[in-house]
Amino acid sequence: MLLSDFDYHLPPELIAKYPLPDRDSSRLMVIDRNEGTISDTFFNGISRQFLPGDLLVLNDTRVIPARLSGRKETGGKVEIFLLRRLEGGGERWSCLAKGAKKLEKGSRILLDSDMEAIILEHPDPENWIIGFSGRIDFSEWLEERGQIPLPPYLQREEKECDRERYQTVYASEPGAVAAPTAGLHFSERLLASLPEIGVQAACLTLHTGIGTFMPVRVEKIEDHRIHPEKFILPPETAGKIRETRERGGRVIAVGTTVARTLEFCSAAGGVVNAGDGEADIFIYPGYRFRVVDALITNFHLPKSTLLMLVSAFAGKELSDRGYCHAIAAGYRFYSYGDAMFIV
Repeated sequence: MLLSDFDYHLPPELIAKYPLPDRDSSRLMVIDRNEGTISDTFFNGISRQFLPGDLLVLNDTRVIPARLSGRKETGGKVEIFLLRRLEGGGERWSCLAKGAKKLEKGSRILLDSDMEAIILEHPDPENWIIGFSGRIDFSEWLEERGQIPLPPYLQREEKECDRERYQTVYASEPGAVAAPTAGLHFSERLLASLPEIGVQAACLTLHTGIGTFMPVRVEKIEDHRIHPEKFILPPETAGKIRETRERGGRVIAVGTTVARTLEFCSAAGGVVNAGDGEADIFIYPGYRFRVVDALITNFHLPKSTLLMLVSAFAGKELSDRGYCHAIAAGYRFYSYGDAMFIV
């Protein structure tokens, strides 16, 4: 398939630049794959779409304040975007670095009086290995001085509300540089109501990284490669998935990050294996899902791997029809936008 097959025009006014006052007050578009139908409702009523015995699988990653502003020793500005912490001791990170093009190994970037960054390696144009050292613990400094990495299409700086609203209410494992946005719609009240209708929840961790938001630069999508992202799928979650499938319940992935992790960890017959590692699965139309029975997701950017996954799950024609419906109906798009439930 071609990259141009996944393009669409979105009126700029439909990009949600800010979250709604209440997490679960967003609109919800329901796509029924069996019936081929599309309907409209609200996310605070999504419980009515669930069935007793369903299992919601959530991604409990927590977004780190990954944007750092600094200056070269010569005075020029540098913006560092943390991607992932590297193993081996010390604060060594794989990063993007805007304004660092002429810096060499050993160059210093001054972040403030408490912290500095040092260029350790520059293995390729999109990857800088940078070390951090300072007067205080880096994690503590990062929480205080780093900025939330809002998506560039919002075209605004971080506001106070973003510190809370660009995290899910169940975020607990720091490491992501982009939010698992489908989960942003769940309020504590909504999650607390699930046991009353016989629905369970379980968590896994996928630290959303560069693989999620890097653009596809090849026209033949089969040639694209996903950057690996760290994941942990606990034994208790794998056990709940097995029990759900044995009793005929549905496994509902809350977001494309969960869908990718479950499918990456799946074997023949839909068996999900617990474990940890790096997931690099790329799902596009033609893929046969082994584990995921239903998917909650936001509306994604044109030509993105996330849109390709949704097209694979819903079917290309039905996915395209859903997006046309959402645009015509004035749905809010992208990270802070509305949601869809594909069953």
